[in-house]
Amino acid sequence: MPGIDECLIEVMRLPGARGAAVVDWTSGLALGTIGESPNGDHEATAAETAEVARMAAEQPVFAQTGAPTAGSPGPAAPAVEDVIVTTAPGYHILRFVETAFDSSVFLHLWLDRAEGNLALARMRLGEIAERLVLA
Repeated sequence: MPGIDECLIEVMRLPGARGAAVVDWTSGLALGTIGESPNGDHEATAAETAEVARMAAEQPVFAQTGAPTAGSPGPAAPAVEDVIVTTAPGYHILRFVETAFDSSVFLHLWLDRAEGNLALARMRLGEIAERLVLA
């Protein structure tokens, strides 16, 4: 199972990837970064994207709805899987990482709009997030 650095290297192999980070959304700290940053400062970008992630994750409108299915011990994993922000030059995908403990980590991918494939990037980011090991 890959750690933070290995996951970030894998993320950067996606077509159109400009930069990526693993961020703790409660503190706004970057746990790892690679590539470019939209504003030239990885730490500032981590803090700014953490605000967006926190806002989405904590809103009741996005809470898990419906009753658990038969045989299910309770509500499923966090209701928000990812957040996508579209800008003229690109996309920002924030993919929440599920862990056995109360995780507050997400993967942030900055993807070039002309060179990237949003659907492919979203699917691959989900796969990478599932394999990420936080130590």
